[in-house]
Amino acid sequence: MSFKDYYNDKIKPRLMEELGLKNIFAVPKITKIVINVGVGEAVINKNILEKTGEQLTLITGQKPVVTLARRSISVFKIRKGMPIGVKVTFRGNRMYDFLEKLIKIVLPRIRDFHGVSPKSLDGHGNLNIGLSEQILFPEIDYNKIDRIRGLEVTIVTNAKDNHQGKKLFEALGMLFQHAKVREI
Repeated sequence: MSFKDYYNDKIKPRLMEELGLKNIFAVPKITKIVINVGVGEAVINKNILEKTGEQLTLITGQKPVVTLARRSISVFKIRKGMPIGVKVTFRGNRMYDFLEKLIKIVLPRIRDFHGVSPKSLDGHGNLNIGLSEQILFPEIDYNKIDRIRGLEVTIVTNAKDNHQGKKLFEALGMLFQHAKVREI
Protein backbone atom coordinates (compact mmCIF):
# COMPACT_ATOMS: atom_id res chain seq x y z
CA MET A 1 0.00 0.00 0.00
CA SER A 2 1.45 3.36 -0.99
CA PHE A 3 1.66 6.22 1.48
CA LYS A 4 -0.93 8.19 -0.54
CA ASP A 5 -3.41 5.29 -0.37
CA TYR A 6 -2.70 4.94 3.35
CA TYR A 7 -3.52 8.63 3.81
CA ASN A 8 -6.75 8.41 1.79
CA ASP A 9 -8.00 5.12 3.28
CA LYS A 10 -6.93 5.30 6.93
CA ILE A 11 -5.89 8.80 7.93
CA LYS A 12 -8.60 10.93 6.27
CA PRO A 13 -11.55 9.26 8.05
CA ARG A 14 -9.68 9.31 11.37
CA LEU A 15 -8.83 13.03 11.04
CA MET A 16 -12.39 13.80 10.03
CA GLU A 17 -13.61 12.21 13.26
CA GLU A 18 -10.87 13.69 15.51
CA LEU A 19 -11.28 17.24 14.20
CA GLY A 20 -15.09 17.04 14.09
CA LEU A 21 -15.30 17.86 10.39
CA LYS A 22 -18.45 17.12 8.42
CA ASN A 23 -17.06 17.50 4.91
CA ILE A 24 -14.31 15.18 3.57
CA PHE A 25 -12.82 18.11 1.62
CA ALA A 26 -12.24 20.05 4.84
CA VAL A 27 -9.74 17.44 6.07
CA PRO A 28 -6.21 18.90 6.02
CA LYS A 29 -3.85 17.47 3.41
CA ILE A 30 -0.33 18.05 2.19
CA THR A 31 -0.18 20.17 -0.96
CA LYS A 32 3.56 20.28 -1.69
CA ILE A 33 7.03 19.70 -0.27
CA VAL A 34 9.92 22.06 -1.04
CA ILE A 35 13.55 21.08 -0.38
CA ASN A 36 15.94 24.03 -0.37
CA VAL A 37 19.74 24.15 -0.08
CA GLY A 38 21.33 27.56 0.33
CA VAL A 39 24.92 27.70 -0.90
CA GLY A 40 26.56 30.93 0.18
CA GLU A 41 29.96 29.84 -1.15
CA ALA A 42 28.52 29.87 -4.68
CA VAL A 43 29.51 33.55 -4.81
CA ILE A 44 33.19 32.53 -4.79
CA ASN A 45 33.07 29.12 -6.51
CA LYS A 46 30.42 28.26 -9.14
CA ASN A 47 31.33 24.53 -9.09
CA ILE A 48 29.94 24.18 -5.57
CA LEU A 49 26.46 24.94 -6.90
CA GLU A 50 26.79 22.11 -9.46
CA LYS A 51 27.98 19.61 -6.82
CA THR A 52 25.16 20.58 -4.49
CA GLY A 53 22.69 20.20 -7.37
CA GLU A 54 24.02 16.71 -8.13
CA GLN A 55 23.62 15.68 -4.48
CA LEU A 56 20.09 17.07 -4.35
CA THR A 57 19.31 15.16 -7.56
CA LEU A 58 20.48 11.94 -5.88
CA ILE A 59 18.35 12.65 -2.81
CA THR A 60 15.17 13.65 -4.65
CA GLY A 61 15.38 11.91 -8.03
CA GLN A 62 14.51 15.20 -9.68
CA LYS A 63 16.65 17.95 -11.19
CA PRO A 64 16.80 21.02 -8.91
CA VAL A 65 16.12 24.60 -9.91
CA VAL A 66 18.82 27.20 -9.26
CA THR A 67 17.58 30.00 -6.98
CA LEU A 68 18.76 33.55 -7.51
CA ALA A 69 19.35 36.34 -5.00
CA ARG A 70 16.34 38.65 -4.84
CA ARG A 71 18.35 41.62 -3.64
CA SER A 72 21.92 42.73 -3.18
CA ILE A 73 23.62 42.29 0.20
CA SER A 74 26.98 44.04 0.26
CA VAL A 75 28.20 42.44 3.51
CA PHE A 76 28.00 38.96 1.92
CA LYS A 77 29.18 40.20 -1.53
CA ILE A 78 25.90 39.09 -3.09
CA ARG A 79 24.41 40.95 -6.02
CA LYS A 80 20.82 40.77 -7.19
CA GLY A 81 20.37 37.88 -9.64
CA MET A 82 23.40 35.83 -8.50
CA PRO A 83 22.82 32.06 -8.08
CA ILE A 84 22.87 31.27 -4.34
CA GLY A 85 21.08 27.94 -3.93
CA VAL A 86 19.07 25.07 -5.37
CA LYS A 87 15.57 23.80 -4.64
CA VAL A 88 13.18 21.02 -5.60
CA THR A 89 9.39 21.06 -5.33
CA PHE A 90 7.36 17.85 -5.01
CA ARG A 91 3.67 17.35 -5.67
CA GLY A 92 1.51 14.26 -6.17
CA ASN A 93 2.84 10.73 -5.74
CA ARG A 94 6.51 11.77 -5.50
CA MET A 95 5.57 14.05 -2.62
CA TYR A 96 4.07 11.17 -0.63
CA ASP A 97 7.03 8.90 -1.46
CA PHE A 98 9.50 11.53 -0.22
CA LEU A 99 7.41 12.18 2.92
CA GLU A 100 7.40 8.47 3.73
CA LYS A 101 11.19 8.31 3.30
CA LEU A 102 11.60 11.42 5.48
CA ILE A 103 9.44 10.10 8.32
CA LYS A 104 10.52 6.45 8.30
CA ILE A 105 14.20 6.60 7.30
CA VAL A 106 15.79 10.05 7.48
CA LEU A 107 14.47 11.53 10.74
CA PRO A 108 15.28 8.39 12.81
CA ARG A 109 18.89 8.61 11.53
CA ILE A 110 19.40 12.00 13.21
CA ARG A 111 21.71 11.72 16.17
CA ASP A 112 19.85 12.22 19.51
CA PHE A 113 16.52 12.71 17.73
CA HIS A 114 13.70 13.33 20.20
CA GLY A 115 11.13 14.52 17.71
CA VAL A 116 10.43 17.61 15.64
CA SER A 117 9.88 20.78 17.63
CA PRO A 118 6.24 21.97 17.66
CA LYS A 119 7.69 25.46 17.09
CA SER A 120 8.53 24.31 13.55
CA LEU A 121 4.87 24.81 12.63
CA ASP A 122 4.38 28.28 11.15
CA GLY A 123 0.88 29.18 12.37
CA HIS A 124 -0.87 27.99 9.19
CA GLY A 125 -0.17 24.28 9.68
CA ASN A 126 2.98 24.19 7.51
CA LEU A 127 6.07 22.42 8.85
CA ASN A 128 9.68 23.58 8.37
CA ILE A 129 12.42 21.09 9.20
CA GLY A 130 16.09 22.01 9.01
CA LEU A 131 18.44 19.07 8.49
CA SER A 132 22.07 19.78 9.32
CA GLU A 133 23.60 17.05 7.14
CA GLN A 134 22.79 15.72 3.68
CA ILE A 135 24.38 12.38 4.64
CA LEU A 136 21.22 11.48 6.57
CA PHE A 137 19.76 10.36 3.24
CA PRO A 138 20.76 6.81 2.28
CA GLU A 139 21.41 7.80 -1.37
CA ILE A 140 24.40 9.97 -0.47
CA ASP A 141 27.78 8.20 -0.41
CA TYR A 142 29.84 9.72 2.41
CA ASN A 143 33.10 9.25 0.47
CA LYS A 144 31.91 11.25 -2.55
CA ILE A 145 30.83 14.46 -0.82
CA ASP A 146 33.12 17.49 -0.69
CA ARG A 147 31.50 19.13 2.33
CA ILE A 148 28.61 18.52 4.70
CA ARG A 149 25.75 20.89 3.93
CA GLY A 150 22.39 21.41 5.54
CA LEU A 151 19.05 21.54 3.81
CA GLU A 152 15.60 22.78 4.62
CA VAL A 153 12.42 20.79 4.07
CA THR A 154 9.16 22.72 3.99
CA ILE A 155 5.95 20.70 4.04
CA VAL A 156 3.01 22.85 2.94
CA THR A 157 -0.53 21.89 3.96
CA ASN A 158 -3.97 23.37 3.51
CA ALA A 159 -4.63 23.21 7.28
CA LYS A 160 -6.27 26.27 8.82
CA ASP A 161 -4.08 26.42 11.93
CA ASN A 162 -1.28 24.69 13.82
CA HIS A 163 -3.68 22.36 15.65
CA GLN A 164 -4.99 20.84 12.42
CA GLY A 165 -1.49 20.72 10.94
CA LYS A 166 -0.04 18.97 13.97
CA LYS A 167 -2.88 16.43 13.99
CA LEU A 168 -2.20 15.71 10.30
CA PHE A 169 1.53 15.21 10.84
CA GLU A 170 1.00 13.05 13.92
CA ALA A 171 -1.45 10.87 11.97
CA LEU A 172 1.15 10.48 9.21
CA GLY A 173 3.69 9.26 11.79
CA MET A 174 5.74 12.41 12.45
CA LEU A 175 7.17 12.42 15.95
CA PHE A 176 6.90 15.70 17.89
CA GLN A 177 8.79 16.70 21.03
CA HIS A 178 6.82 16.86 24.23
CA ALA A 179 6.85 19.99 26.38
CA LYS A 180 9.52 19.71 29.04
CA VAL A 181 8.29 19.96 32.59
CA ARG A 182 10.60 21.99 34.81
CA GLU A 183 10.88 21.00 38.42
CA ILE A 184 11.83 23.51 41.06
